[in-house]
Amino acid sequence: MSQINRRGFLAGTAALAAARGALAASPMGTVRGPVQPTWDSLRQHYRYPDWFRDAKLGLWAHWGPQSVPAQGDWYGRFMYMQGHPVYEHHVRTYGHPSVFGMKDIQNLWRGERWDPAALIARYKRVGAKYFMALANHHDNLDCYDSRYHPWNSLRVGPKRDVVGIWERAARRAGLKFGVSNHSAHSWHWYQPAYGYDPVGPKAGVRYDAYSVNRAGGRGQWWNGLDPQQLYTGRHMVVPDGINSVEAMNAWHDAHDGQWIETPPPGDAAYVTHWLLRQADLMAKYKPDLCYMDDTGLPFGPVGLEAAADYYNRSIQWHGKVDVVLTGKKLQPHELGGIVEDVERGFSDRLRAEPWQTDTCIGDWFYNVARLNDRSYKTAEDVIQRLSDVVSKNGNLLLSIPMPGHGALDSEEEKILDDMERWIAINGEAIFASRPWRIYGEGPTRPVAGMKNEEAAKPFTAEDVRFTTRAGALYAQFLKPPGDATIAALASGANAGVVERVTMLGGGPVAHRQDARGLHLGLNGRAPGGFVPVVRIDGRGIA
Repeated sequence: MSQINRRGFLAGTAALAAARGALAASPMGTVRGPVQPTWDSLRQHYRYPDWFRDAKLGLWAHWGPQSVPAQGDWYGRFMYMQGHPVYEHHVRTYGHPSVFGMKDIQNLWRGERWDPAALIARYKRVGAKYFMALANHHDNLDCYDSRYHPWNSLRVGPKRDVVGIWERAARRAGLKFGVSNHSAHSWHWYQPAYGYDPVGPKAGVRYDAYSVNRAGGRGQWWNGLDPQQLYTGRHMVVPDGINSVEAMNAWHDAHDGQWIETPPPGDAAYVTHWLLRQADLMAKYKPDLCYMDDTGLPFGPVGLEAAADYYNRSIQWHGKVDVVLTGKKLQPHELGGIVEDVERGFSDRLRAEPWQTDTCIGDWFYNVARLNDRSYKTAEDVIQRLSDVVSKNGNLLLSIPMPGHGALDSEEEKILDDMERWIAINGEAIFASRPWRIYGEGPTRPVAGMKNEEAAKPFTAEDVRFTTRAGALYAQFLKPPGDATIAALASGANAGVVERVTMLGGGPVAHRQDARGLHLGLNGRAPGGFVPVVRIDGRGIA
């Protein structure tokens, strides 16, 4: 174990001891049960739920106060970094961040046009079998009725239990419900809020996080709240004397800009607070899924404590562990204990264990530039990804960015319309399906890894993906071909005997099976508008 990892593990262990002491006195603390906070115990008790394996598609409202400026991702960090376009937008629109900070942006979030029941109904028509709500992001606002964190959406911004309202709407619609927790990274992500402009008329003037506190709230909208609880405290504050934007950016990149999974140095209380909030979130909303924005689990032993708590609660709720907890870049000993999530990326193989990829049609937080320059993913892009992921034993969690007011824009509505049309025709090839012997064939081989979507080569008419359901094999062509040959179904290759081929939404397909493969006359048809699907029936096929 490296010195850094050893220090992180010891810090996590100390934080866990402190957290357990706090939780023992709390009626909303962690639940004890057969699942222990070790990877061995998680693997022993976990079974991938059938409902998750059947679901295939989830929709995500990655919605919170950072949606308000409509400038895309990580607004609450970039607004404190002079020279960044978000900083420039913030100064033009709201004023200097030494005065008007992220705490104030949070209070602008209103959701005045939000219609959760209508959105959930919309997502269900698109085919979503589960829905995920953002519980908190790195901006450290709990978007729910948080017992342990006063910076929450009942006291700030919309003055409503956003997660609770989503949860009731999703369950009424018959969808599984999930929450995402990103707050383990707030302590380092927010440190630029304690910084300053290195150049210009306000050079050296510290931003609002450096000086605001509970006492300063008298007469302010945030009276009674302590901004230091929001901004997390001075864990890694940039030193005085930096006098260039380049040097300031380099300092942040080398320090608070790292993706850090260990606790803040010398601040076990932060981790205690995180675990209390996580246990509270699980207890209140009983989610079917919990997405952790972390490599593995956050804070070492503390993350394991949170996982065991969640699984033991599931045993109380369902009589078994019937929930999904996700983490990223899982190590071999972690596989089978939680579900691996691949953010904005691909698998290059058919995986033995169910997994999930999460992506978005635009930026995670709403960016009006995506509407103006028409740079959203198209419905065809989304369905290609869905077919590719499902053929490899995965699920697709798709985010549709919502503006601060809560209503989708016209381009997003069109994308959902196009998805809905495709799902209505071809959904039987996706939902409750299982992988075939191989995931597919064709020249385009996505590279495994996270955050590599933009570098991926476009799919072609030779790229086909396979799924099976109820004895039938489905072939999904990622681009509509004229005539097609499926080499994997060549006669004499133990592929079975093809008796009937039907295009979903299009009727019988002329076919011939020989030693080169199964030849199909598709004539460029795509009844769903793109990604045509054929059902193949026969002896020994699926």
